[in-house]
Amino acid sequence: MNKTERLLAIVMELQRSRLLTADELAEVLGVSARTIYRDMQALSEAGVPVVGETGSGYSLMEGYFLPPVSFTVEEAVSLLLGAEFIEKRFDPAFRNSARSSRRKIEAILSGPIREETNRIQGSIRLLQKDEMDIMIREKVNLGIIRQAMLDGRKIHFTYHKRVAEADGSRVTERTVSPFGLAHDEQNGWLLLASCDLREDIRHFRVSRMDDLTVTDETFQLPANFNLQSYRPKDTRSIRVCAIFNPEIADKVEEANNYYMETAEAKEDGYHVTFRVRQPEELLSWILGWGADVVVTEPESFKNRIKAEIEKMKERY
Repeated sequence: MNKTERLLAIVMELQRSRLLTADELAEVLGVSARTIYRDMQALSEAGVPVVGETGSGYSLMEGYFLPPVSFTVEEAVSLLLGAEFIEKRFDPAFRNSARSSRRKIEAILSGPIREETNRIQGSIRLLQKDEMDIMIREKVNLGIIRQAMLDGRKIHFTYHKRVAEADGSRVTERTVSPFGLAHDEQNGWLLLASCDLREDIRHFRVSRMDDLTVTDETFQLPANFNLQSYRPKDTRSIRVCAIFNPEIADKVEEANNYYMETAEAKEDGYHVTFRVRQPEELLSWILGWGADVVVTEPESFKNRIKAEIEKMKERY
C-alpha cells in the first residue's frame, strides 16, 4: 500500500468508525504509529478536516463525507451479491433498500468494471425456493420484529413448537424482549429473546410465529449483552447412537444435522452419534432414512421408533 492509498484508507476508516487512536489505525493498516502521525499531518495540509483529541484519538469533522472513489470487480460483485441476498431473505423494507443500494452501486461503476461485473455476476446464481406461505409469514414477522427492536418494545405471539410438551401440546403463547436476529441455513431466521414465561434467553424460529404483535411494554437491552459474542447454553444431555447404511454415508454427511456430534465409517456401517435435549427431536429425521438406519441407543428411543413404525404400518 503506497502513501496515497494509505491516506485514503485512513479517511475511510475514520468515516466508518468515527473515532480511532493512532495505535488502532496503525494496527489496521500495518504501519507504525509514527507513520500515522505523519499521515495525519499530510491530510490536514491537504484540507481534510481531521480532528485530533488528546487522549481519545482522531475523528473527521461532523458532516465531512468522502464517497468511495472506485470499486474493484471483486468488490463490486461482493456488494451486488450481498444486496441480492438481502432482497431475497429480508422483509420488504430492507428488500427495497437493497434494490436502491444495488442501483447506486451500479451507477458509479466505470464502463469496463460494470461489464466485467455483469459477466461474473451472470455466472453466479443465488437459488431460492418459490415463496410458500411459511416464507411469506417469516418475512412479514421479520419486519415486525425489527421495528420492535428499534423501538425497544416487547412482542407477543403464538408459537408452534416442533416437539410437544409433556401434556402433548405443541402450541404456546409467549411475550418476549427481542434481543437480536440470526440466520441459519437449516432453520431460517431465528429470534434471540428474553422470554417472560421462562425468565431466560430463548431461541424462536420466526417462521413458527403466528399472531405476532408489538406490545406497549418496553425493555432495555442488558448492558453486558452482545449478539456477536453470545453463545447459547448447551442443554443437550441425551446421547443417541445410530448406524447408517455405508452406501448413504455421503448423504448423511451432507444433511449436516444440527444435533450430529461425531461420525465414523466402520466395517458394519456409518456410525453417528447425536446429542439432543429430547430424543423426539430426531424422530422424524431418523424415520426419513427408512431401512438405511438402525438406532442402537438409548433403548427407550429404539422402542419409540418401533412404536411409530407400528403406527405407520396400521395406516397402510
